[in-house]
Amino acid sequence: MLAFVLRRLVQAVIVMLTVAFIAFMLFQYVGDPVTNLLGQDATPEQRRQLRADLGLDQPFPVQFAAFVGNAVRGEFGLSLRQGRKVSSLIAERFPATLELACMAAALALLIGIPMGVVAALRRGSFVSQVLMTVSLLGVSLPTFLIGILLILVFAVILNVLPSFGRGEVVDLGFWTTGLLTVDGWKHLVLPSLTLCIFQLTLIMRLVRAEMLEVLRTDYIRFALARGLPDRVVYFGHALRNTLVPVITVVGLQLGSLIAFSIITETVFQWPGMGLLFVQAVQFADIPVMAAYLCLIALVFVLINLVVDLLYFAVDPRLRVDGGTGGF
Repeated sequence: MLAFVLRRLVQAVIVMLTVAFIAFMLFQYVGDPVTNLLGQDATPEQRRQLRADLGLDQPFPVQFAAFVGNAVRGEFGLSLRQGRKVSSLIAERFPATLELACMAAALALLIGIPMGVVAALRRGSFVSQVLMTVSLLGVSLPTFLIGILLILVFAVILNVLPSFGRGEVVDLGFWTTGLLTVDGWKHLVLPSLTLCIFQLTLIMRLVRAEMLEVLRTDYIRFALARGLPDRVVYFGHALRNTLVPVITVVGLQLGSLIAFSIITETVFQWPGMGLLFVQAVQFADIPVMAAYLCLIALVFVLINLVVDLLYFAVDPRLRVDGGTGGF
């Protein structure tokens, strides 16, 4: 177990260094930070002085080492668009994105897994066919269209939910959240539904497929032949053995929800990381783009590590293999 964790940590360091190198190259080949900060009318002396202040006159390895050192401390310089520290911008926006992603993931799990189980246990029934049709629509419709339709129905026609913004939030000092206010919950409903629908249908179809595969195995048939209650067989044995691939998908999809919530945040003007990244791309705000890239890579690395550790809790076979060094 310890050797497995150490291997994963070494791999994580290599991945983060690779991502840091790619982010650092943005400063080298995408725009000129000196021109962006000083403008076209700056004198050569002013430009040389700013390059020295930013460390751009140093050799490439020295600049990269300084960039990595600053990134480890969470420092990416100043935003070229807003003139503020990138770390403070991320600290303001990241709670909104994480809140939205976690709510979407929770909805996808709470709805998708039961739907997948029902579709598998009632295979061929009318209910199963309806669920599979709904899942096909969820996979096929683009996210921005789902968001627009939800706004049309619930915000324009029914006028029961707000269509943009985060609503009233509570500042806890180190975190801001809308989960402690009624207005915050109302603003969270439509974006989280929009973001979760694709993940929900994906989880439902995966659970159904894995559940059908497990139900064909000999040990499930033997458990039914012994007269065990259906609840114990289906949920205590069959469902648990479908969770390993589900955990993999859910873990990766949680990272995707955080990284690729750009469309949802743009449609609903949700003040999160996705909207910040869109604005940074439009303005060629390289420090923000580099920080976003490194942060998302860190999120994926941490989620993959947690997913790998959850394997040991869900599947005893992996614990045995891990203990013998085979995993």
